[in-house]
Amino acid sequence: MIESIRKMWKLPEVRKKLIYTFLMLVVFRLVGVIPAPGVDTAALSEAMKNGGTTTNLPLLELVNMMTGNAFSQMTIMAMGITPYINASIIMQLLTIAIPALERMSKEEDGRQKINRITRYVTVGLAAVQAIGLVRGIQRDYMLDGWFNYALVGISMAAGTALAMWIGERITEKGIGNGVSLLIFVGIISNIFSGITNAFQTAAGNSGLNPWLNLILIIVTCILMTVLVTFVELGERRIPLQIAKQVKGRRVYGGQSTHMSLKVVSVGVLPLIFAYSFLAFPGTIAQLIDPNSNGWFTQWWSKNMSTGSVWYMIISGLLIIAFTFFYSSISFDPKQQAEQLQQQGAVIPGQRGKNIRQYLQNTMNRLNLFAALFLAVLAAVPTLLLKLANVSVPFAASSILIAVSVSLETIRTIQGEMSVRGIDIDMENVGFM
Repeated sequence: MIESIRKMWKLPEVRKKLIYTFLMLVVFRLVGVIPAPGVDTAALSEAMKNGGTTTNLPLLELVNMMTGNAFSQMTIMAMGITPYINASIIMQLLTIAIPALERMSKEEDGRQKINRITRYVTVGLAAVQAIGLVRGIQRDYMLDGWFNYALVGISMAAGTALAMWIGERITEKGIGNGVSLLIFVGIISNIFSGITNAFQTAAGNSGLNPWLNLILIIVTCILMTVLVTFVELGERRIPLQIAKQVKGRRVYGGQSTHMSLKVVSVGVLPLIFAYSFLAFPGTIAQLIDPNSNGWFTQWWSKNMSTGSVWYMIISGLLIIAFTFFYSSISFDPKQQAEQLQQQGAVIPGQRGKNIRQYLQNTMNRLNLFAALFLAVLAAVPTLLLKLANVSVPFAASSILIAVSVSLETIRTIQGEMSVRGIDIDMENVGFM
């Protein structure tokens, strides 16, 4: 391990990128502790000391997790990079739905225009989300007056713009995908804080239960990480036979290869879509009825709260549905079959239209496994809370995102070293 790290650090180009990435992440975390103007910091600090939380909806818990508790502390980075993710998803869906955007996405200049539009949508979305959420849910920690609400919206939108800029700089000059690394840092910070709080709780109690809870949390985190890593690395290899092609005096093809399909190709998006869909009615209800006097707000809080039986059932069904939905727009069997035919590649035992159907059937089986895996994984923290009365300080989505970003960064480092003629077994570096 020491030898592998020494090889990476020895190359000036790689060392420069690693240092740049680390410093930008440090800047991101330092800016994330600056409180937003217009927030009653005294009331908020008192609430945090008493163990209070400013998030009580799954969507807001997801935002808080991805920002490293910045949302619950109402800093200028409270919205983090999540508006950028939402804007990217919106533009991706619009690109599929609107033919003009689809044509634009296939051109270099068009992709740059779409990226600029995504940035503008990000800033506007961050401002609207910040003002709406703060107005409806964080009212106990806000100073009175419309000016303060506008100030919070502008400052948090500026924080999101800064986070977006930092992410783009890391992608351009650092190692790995900058946006993914910002989310990764927030998740790791949140998990570390949760385990640290559990340790402090156990140390402050003389009983045995807090220590058992701490051990159960650590074991669950390790097991979920190992399981997610194993599944994330899994792939379905479809054998391909490339026909021989004679061009001039040279013969091309004639060899056997394979096409790899990831077992979980949809990533964490089905979880985010499901949480967002379930959180939407409750969020709207609280914005309209802040005092929870209406019948719908009371019914929703009673029957669709996090951990309820109906919430687990509906969230599982939504995760399965969104898994197949996102896979259908990200993987086109017809296009893949046409590309194979253009390359002169065939699947042994499959011909013509059968190739498209074979790819579709294979993808359906992978999607079914991925959907069930994500649904079960998402239910683990809730089941622990229900059965063992243990509150796990992380969600399935956080573990899945952290593992995915780690593996992506590892592959990026491997690529940087391979370009320079140095092979490193990353399994010995301690990441896998």
